[in-house]
Amino acid sequence: MRVTRTFLAVPAHQRRMVESAARSSADAVFLDLEDAVPQAQKEAALLGAIAAINELDWGRKSVSVRVNVPASATIEREVAQLLTLAPRLDTLLVPKVEGTTDVDRVVGLINLHRQRRKTPVGLEVMIETALGLVNCEQIAGRSELIESLHFGVGDFSASIGAKGVDIGLSHPGYRLASRSAQGDYSSTALDMWAYPMMRILVAARAHRLRAIDGPCGAFRDGELTSSLAVKAATMGFDGKQVIHPCQVDATLRAFVPSEDELSEARRVMAALLEAEREGRGAVQVDGKLIDYANIRMAQRVISMAENVDSSEVGAKHGSVALTQGR
Repeated sequence: MRVTRTFLAVPAHQRRMVESAARSSADAVFLDLEDAVPQAQKEAALLGAIAAINELDWGRKSVSVRVNVPASATIEREVAQLLTLAPRLDTLLVPKVEGTTDVDRVVGLINLHRQRRKTPVGLEVMIETALGLVNCEQIAGRSELIESLHFGVGDFSASIGAKGVDIGLSHPGYRLASRSAQGDYSSTALDMWAYPMMRILVAARAHRLRAIDGPCGAFRDGELTSSLAVKAATMGFDGKQVIHPCQVDATLRAFVPSEDELSEARRVMAALLEAEREGRGAVQVDGKLIDYANIRMAQRVISMAENVDSSEVGAKHGSVALTQGR
């Protein structure tokens, strides 16, 4: 399983931006052929993506291309060209997947060309419409090629008719109002995206896939970038899309356990292992009862730290660490 804590989006027809993405410290990059590319530049974006994948040094990054929607007139050519001409390509990111027929369409195109490659290509699926969310459990289990579910929060917002134009942010009007016995009024801000995020996360985990949150559109606001990343990491997401290299470090920090979190996880594991040697299956730590469920929770925290302890994380190491955390 790939380590994709930071997934940097970049328009494939903007070579200078693509070069910056290749130099960045992001774990993964997707070269966009879809929303970030004007219709007149689609062909240039495809050719630019292939050239960049072949010519630039991507290090150990996962390299993906977001193709156009499965029903588009261009996707057949995109998949054919990318699979046959870009051997460094790791995955295809498929936008606006709404049902299993969309998955079948892309898998069928991959199967037409996969024999020409020495390495396989995985699928990353974007859930970004109301219909896609309704069907996300079936989508997640449709093909063994699927590696992850991504939440496309901007298009999802448009799909359900939500107010606001800020990608990833809750509208300030989405609040719970209350009145006290004294007649005083107060309100509490609520999270518009908690339900779709949790549903996508659960669907991904049920099928042992990575779960990637959508981006924070306010890319120059470090506080918002960090806060939304912390929320996603706390929920259990494996990573988050970012739309500018300046968001990478703050987002990465959200997916790295603090020293206190890591210390607590290690103490929990040590205490229960000691209890196990004494023939007990539970133990008290800091006034809390600890059992094997806590061990599995602690393993997740430790595995997140293992992805950072090495100077570079290879695919094999990432697979072991995240599997232990599940």
